[in-house]
Amino acid sequence: MIVYEATKDEFLKDVYEDELVNNICTNYNSKIGRINESEVRAWDNSMQYMYRVLMDNEIPKDAGVAIEFKIPYTSKRVDFLISGKQKDENSVVIVELKQWKSVEVIRGKEAIVKTFINKGMVETTHPSYQAWSYASLISDYNESAQNDDINLYPCAYLHNYIYQGDQDQLTDKVYHYYIEQAPVFLKGQAGKLRDFIKKYIQYGDKKENLYKIEKGKIRPSKSLQDSLIKMLKGNPEFVMIDDQKVVYEQAIYLAKEALRTKTKQVLIVKGGPGTGKSVLAINLLVELTKHSMVCQYVTKNAAPRNIYAAKLKQDFRKGHIDNLFKGSGSYIDAPLDEFDALIVDEAHRLNEKSGMFSHLGENQTKEIIYASKFSIFFIDERQRVTLKDAGSIGEIQKFSTEFGANLTVMNLESQFRCNGSDGYLAWIDDVLQIRETANADFIGGQYDFRIFDNPNDLRIEIEKRNKVNNKSRVVAGYCWNWDKVGQSNPDYFDINLQEFDFKMSWNLGSSATWAIDENSCSEAGCIHTCQGLEFDYVGVIIGDDLRYVNGQVITDHTKRAKTDNSLKGLKKMLKSEPEKAKKLADDIIRNTYRTLMTRGQKGCYVYCTDPNLADYLKERFRKSSKVYKENEFFKPWGSVAEIKEDY
Repeated sequence: MIVYEATKDEFLKDVYEDELVNNICTNYNSKIGRINESEVRAWDNSMQYMYRVLMDNEIPKDAGVAIEFKIPYTSKRVDFLISGKQKDENSVVIVELKQWKSVEVIRGKEAIVKTFINKGMVETTHPSYQAWSYASLISDYNESAQNDDINLYPCAYLHNYIYQGDQDQLTDKVYHYYIEQAPVFLKGQAGKLRDFIKKYIQYGDKKENLYKIEKGKIRPSKSLQDSLIKMLKGNPEFVMIDDQKVVYEQAIYLAKEALRTKTKQVLIVKGGPGTGKSVLAINLLVELTKHSMVCQYVTKNAAPRNIYAAKLKQDFRKGHIDNLFKGSGSYIDAPLDEFDALIVDEAHRLNEKSGMFSHLGENQTKEIIYASKFSIFFIDERQRVTLKDAGSIGEIQKFSTEFGANLTVMNLESQFRCNGSDGYLAWIDDVLQIRETANADFIGGQYDFRIFDNPNDLRIEIEKRNKVNNKSRVVAGYCWNWDKVGQSNPDYFDINLQEFDFKMSWNLGSSATWAIDENSCSEAGCIHTCQGLEFDYVGVIIGDDLRYVNGQVITDHTKRAKTDNSLKGLKKMLKSEPEKAKKLADDIIRNTYRTLMTRGQKGCYVYCTDPNLADYLKERFRKSSKVYKENEFFKPWGSVAEIKEDY
């Protein structure tokens, strides 16, 4: 998706007539969402500089110009693109624009600098790395870039930055590799940037290459489970961008510091669904192991560990797999500092105690910090989905202090799920009344969200999607019993909606790998079998534990299945601490549906057993879409309320 596109001549005219920023803002509002003032100021400033750079008759008038190109499957946008031809080759120059005036070099971390952003000094990726990584992502996700041999030439332009000579921090030799991949141009070097553009844009293309990139077929996004074998064999499968790269380098630095100083280091990484926590965790497992550190990946949830084991079993010995991937209760009796690094994914799911009856050990968070010189906790407290989920930032902070560990807290913001739509994630939080967000009425235009009035139609659509690559699944809230008698019988239907003659089994107890099994699209998964995993499309059946009453989304823990252990212990708590118990149950139910509704990379389809909730979702979705036409956007309420194909 491109926010603004034009020929070079049209771009120059828009800047000259002071219309460019207005046009960008209008398109941005309709395609992406609200704009903050700092972005508007940045456009107003930077585009004046790009105007001067492109004011050269040797740059073709009909070369294409694009501003704010959103990279598929991510929330990242490329600042400026220029398209054309170099002899017979298709070319696109990528320009990463920065307002920076100074930087500090960071040694010991690859491609990281420190600069002033917003209200303080922060560590971030070097502009050349940024431009290079964006070019790599476009190549990864866009078939047109490959099939039509579109050559991408990244660079960075810091038009406010004054070169400091031999002592210059931005061009320090530690960054030379990425500067060679993507040259950096500074204040007073507009002529050099112009020459760089002219080298690759010798003839105009009338925006043809921009059209190919924007409209070209998007490659299937990489999934962690499919890339796991190559990653563990040392092949870089995912390009880390922006905050991902910053967290990755900081983690490696802290792991080394823990060994060097013999002082415990603890890193908390906060991030919502799809921010790349699991990808980062596996990358760190590989990298720290390469540094001869004794390192393990830890998660309470068995589902991702089972998937990883199934994917790896043909290339790695079982003992090797079991030694790399561990459950969170594995450290009860571990000696002090036995491990160099423990990487905890989904730390919000950690229990207080371990064992089948939760009576072993003292505290899983405490045991992990005690057993490791360096521990990293990837956490999203809004994904706590059972009463036993005791992992929290407060717990990690408490035990870090107890063991005299140095504590670092970082955030992941970049979005790699839900088609990279930050808008959708914020919208879901607002719709489920988990928190008020600035995106109350904007979902983002590229995520396939639908509300179905018949669960059979939802299942048919998911089955159709699943035929492509076995990456679409039906999931449901835990409102139907998972009866023992049917746990290994595909003909026993746990979920039965008689009004629609809809019958479906929960995932069979005989399979630990429901998420990737060939025939499991006919079975419904629950929060316990899909958390920590992702699909292309997810169909979510919302049960009676979430309803819409008197203008409010309400939860009802009494509608949960008796076989669901998520709320085990609630009755006892209701007697001793009723308000706390009600709040916890309410949070768990909302978090459950938030988690289920963010499993799909490309789309989420929903059926609600409560008609009022379905109508509420339809109305919120109607408001959110800035591209619908009145009376045309939704089909009349019938079998399905769906997005029109050209949306």
